[in-house]
Amino acid sequence: MFSRRTNWKPAANRLAIARQKRGRDILDLTQSNPTAAGIEYPLEELAAAMSRAARATYDPQPLGLLSARHALAAELQCGADDLALTASTSEAYAFLFKLLCNSQDEVLIGTPSYPLLEHLAALELITLRTFPLEFHARWEIDVAALRQAVTNRVRAVVLVNPNNPAGSWVSAREQDDVARLGIPIISDEVFLDYPVEGSGTTLARQDVLSFTLGGLSKSAGLPHYKLAWIRVSGPEHARRDAIGALELIADSYLSVATPVQAALPDLLRIAPRIRSAISARIRSNLDALRTAIRDAPGARVLPVEGGWSAVLQIPSVGSDEDLAVRLVEEHGVVVHPGYFFDLPGDRYLVLSLLTPEGTFAEGVRRIVGMIPA
Repeated sequence: MFSRRTNWKPAANRLAIARQKRGRDILDLTQSNPTAAGIEYPLEELAAAMSRAARATYDPQPLGLLSARHALAAELQCGADDLALTASTSEAYAFLFKLLCNSQDEVLIGTPSYPLLEHLAALELITLRTFPLEFHARWEIDVAALRQAVTNRVRAVVLVNPNNPAGSWVSAREQDDVARLGIPIISDEVFLDYPVEGSGTTLARQDVLSFTLGGLSKSAGLPHYKLAWIRVSGPEHARRDAIGALELIADSYLSVATPVQAALPDLLRIAPRIRSAISARIRSNLDALRTAIRDAPGARVLPVEGGWSAVLQIPSVGSDEDLAVRLVEEHGVVVHPGYFFDLPGDRYLVLSLLTPEGTFAEGVRRIVGMIPA
């Protein structure tokens, strides 16, 4: 009856079932919503900005209000004409898949990675092909495997910079290696403003058509304001053609609300203070996690170069799913098992460093208590 876009029949999720049975008596270490994480927001200033913006008249511009794009261009150090505003990074992906792919075409994505892309690809009737990130001293792209994954149906390669949840930046050498493939690059840079133990740079390049994604959801901690962006870079003719085609796509939806666009200059001025509060939370929880596992034999926190997740490697005690279910059932702690992100093997748990400090510290204490001495 319905199209195969919605033909998803996921197996029963043991972790979700265990969490439902446990009820509200849980410590949630998967928190990804900064507005629900006890972060202090300048609410009066945000309200004033949106109140002023509510007076804006409706002026539908497919790529976004020019005033909003000029403000964003100053922030990103690019041209306003190289930007397209969207309601979310998910919508940005959908627009780019429409732009670059026909049905049954392929897009490359590295693993581990957040599993959202497989659903977005299915909705566009395209196929994801994966290539691995390998962990040595840090997570690195397996460039040989990436080259082997390229077929004549591949239309783009997606890079997440820094990676979610691995936290690794795409190094300058890796950026060059990927660019040499000559395939359009989609670089998801929503966590770009959250360096932790390293630093990275945008993949906005001039030698290959590239699309860098960002949004208020992470950069300003405002997921409910629903504004994101695509920055288009690359050779002049390809960049202009891409912007023109994106304008046609965006004009069919006109999805970004006028008030948030009108408020964007004010929101970009407010955003650094919100980012600062979020960054302080990330660093505090990461320090607490490292301190807590010192007495846990065989456990370690993998490097967190950027973003707001931590990957905890633990001794092998069965599958990571079994451990995550036990943590819920026996200790009331919710974490993501590594398989959720296609982390290799059964030795990984993923924790959100956004979690309120008290909840995080107690949750980690209970996790450490389950690791065999």
